[in-house]
Amino acid sequence: MKKDGAHLIKKTTKSHRVKPSTQTGFSSPATHYNEPRIDLNDVLVKNPSATFYVRVVDNSFLEFDIIEQDVLIIDKSVTPKTGQLALVIQESSFTVARIPEHSEEELQVWGVITYIIKSVF
Repeated sequence: MKKDGAHLIKKTTKSHRVKPSTQTGFSSPATHYNEPRIDLNDVLVKNPSATFYVRVVDNSFLEFDIIEQDVLIIDKSVTPKTGQLALVIQESSFTVARIPEHSEEELQVWGVITYIIKSVF
């Protein structure tokens, strides 16, 4: 039986720079539709196989300016550093914590928060 190997997701090589117009005269009002779309996965995710998205369901993380409906982008491959926000496991549940400089108790870090996508609704 032939085994299929693991396939990695390839990042796009598209350029997000707007190409200068070659037209002369008055530009069309629809020229902004010619801009390429930005793929947030390409921009915000460094390691797709170790990156997860978590939607916040309440306002229990206000001290970190994280509110309900925000989306946390968490990378499990990043080594936690002092001062970074991380998703940690405490008392058998997930919570957000800042990595302390010196800690008397051991933190079980699940992943480092790399970005917070804010909800405006």
